[in-house]
Amino acid sequence: MLVTRLAPRLIAGVITVTASERRSQLRNREIALAKLSDLVAGALAPEAAQRRATKPTRGSNRRRLAAKEQRAATKRQRKRPSAE
Repeated sequence: MLVTRLAPRLIAGVITVTASERRSQLRNREIALAKLSDLVAGALAPEAAQRRATKPTRGSNRRRLAAKEQRAATKRQRKRPSAE
């Protein structure tokens, strides 16, 4: 399970983690170890539940269309009057 979740990060079966954020080699090694532990913890965590698709409510649809109509009316008022 762990190997399949980390498969994109594996190169010849080895996980490579790098850190060059500090000037100290020791500090960079500590940061790389922390990154590795975060990777493993993330791979061991259970998958998030799939999102269920829902329809917008009738009220939200009405509000959206009303706001859209209001924006259109505002833009119509900005136009110059036609010379007909």
